[in-house]
Amino acid sequence: MKRFDQIRDLVMSLEGDFVKFYDKENQAAGTRVRKGMQELKNLAQEIRIEVQNKKNG
Repeated sequence: MKRFDQIRDLVMSLEGDFVKFYDKENQAAGTRVRKGMQELKNLAQEIRIEVQNKKNG
């Protein structure tokens, strides 16, 4: 469940930047959103590998 908490915390930390980008059209916030989404993608890939290894191990 630690990994799930990491994902939830990352998504919640991006909420403010999503609001700034989509509602206020702040371009710098868009850059932060893209960076955060890349981190989320990498974290998800790590979790997928862990699950696969545990399943097959």
